[in-house]
Amino acid sequence: MNGITLTLRTLHRGERRLAHDLLTAAERHRTEHEVHHVATDLARWSREHVRRLAEAAAERGAKLGDPPEHSSDGISATLREKASEAVVHRPEPGLLLLRDLRDLHVAAAENSLYWEMLAQAAQASRDSALLALASSCHPRTLRQMRWTNTMIKNLSPQLLTSL
Repeated sequence: MNGITLTLRTLHRGERRLAHDLLTAAERHRTEHEVHHVATDLARWSREHVRRLAEAAAERGAKLGDPPEHSSDGISATLREKASEAVVHRPEPGLLLLRDLRDLHVAAAENSLYWEMLAQAAQASRDSALLALASSCHPRTLRQMRWTNTMIKNLSPQLLTSL
C-alpha cells in the first residue's frame, strides 16, 4: 500500500465518520431547525465524498466500501426522535449542541488536512484525476468547517452566559 492509497483510506474513513456524526447531530437537535436541516445537507456532501473516494481507490486497486446508510425509517428513527425530544427538556441541551458542533468542526478540520495532503500528493505525482477529486471535494469540507465555526460563534455567547 502506498501513501496515496493510505491517504485515500484514511480520508474515506474520516468522511464516513463525519457523515454519520452530522446525521446523528441533525437527529439529536431536530428541534433546532437550522442545525437539523443544514447538518443533513452537509452529510450528503460527505456521503458523496465517500463514494468518490471509493471510486478513486478502486481505480488504484484498493477497495474501500460504500457510504453508510442512515435509515430514517422504523424503530431507530422513532428512538432518535424520542431522544431528540428528551434532550430539549434537559437543562443543558445548549451545551450538548456546542459539544456536537465542536466535534463536527474537529472532524471536518481533520478531513480538510487529508484533502490538502491528497492534493499535494496528486500534484507531485501529476495525477490529474486525483487532483480534480481533491479540488472538487476539499472546498465542501472547508464549508462544513465554516458552518460549524459560525454556529459556535453565534450560539456560544447566549448559551454559555445563561447557565
